[in-house]
Amino acid sequence: MGVFDSGVGGLTVLHECLVTMAHEDFVYLGDHARLPYGPRPLAEVRRFAQEIGAYLEANGVKLIVAACNTATSAGLSELQEELAVPVVGVITPEAHAAVQTTRNRRIGLMATQATVEAGRYARLIHDLDAGVEFFPVACPELVPLIESDDPFRAETTEAVRGYAESLKDAGVDTVILGCTHYPLVRPIFQRVFGRGVRLVFSAEETAREVAETLARKEIENDDGREGSYRFLTTGDPLAFRTMGARFLQLPIDEVEQVSLAELRAAAA
Repeated sequence: MGVFDSGVGGLTVLHECLVTMAHEDFVYLGDHARLPYGPRPLAEVRRFAQEIGAYLEANGVKLIVAACNTATSAGLSELQEELAVPVVGVITPEAHAAVQTTRNRRIGLMATQATVEAGRYARLIHDLDAGVEFFPVACPELVPLIESDDPFRAETTEAVRGYAESLKDAGVDTVILGCTHYPLVRPIFQRVFGRGVRLVFSAEETAREVAETLARKEIENDDGREGSYRFLTTGDPLAFRTMGARFLQLPIDEVEQVSLAELRAAAA
């Protein structure tokens, strides 16, 4: 299976997939050369996702996980239409979980600028419960802070506190962490919001949806085998290896580099 993200944030999703489906093989592609996706126009992110999807399909994966909220917002429908393999995104599981979790029907979202502008969360949540009040907040500073050498420094807490202020004022009882980077500093979010606010992140729900898709399409591997996993990046392999282990919570021995030209050629 192929899993991709703009950087290493999607490794939080891959971790759950590895735990849930230890018998499956995975290849993870981080598009570090074009990180971050969040400030980019949706059309540009959509093109990046289409290139990566085509590349992974050409390399024989049987299912693709768009483990990036921005890429899912920008291009999930197009990927599902264009590719022959199933494509699972991270947003729908989060929307379902948030609607099921909220008690006062006031839900907040913290995500990248592109994810907020795409409006996919709002549509999904209101399709599930038209009475929910939804409060999205773009958080452009968070991804660079979380990918820094010290994600738990004071600046990260101050940034989260600033972005959370309007959500606390709105009285939300549920907040979607709408970027795969955010769970790495989840304790900061929980400290800022307090125990009265529930945080929703999709890794477990996404892994469950992937497993169900494999079973439904009868394309699972035999559960008696041990699966493998490998890593690709369009950026610096050493930097990926160093930072990736922090997100994956497992050792990363080798990282292969893929050129942007190879991605573009796959989509041509």
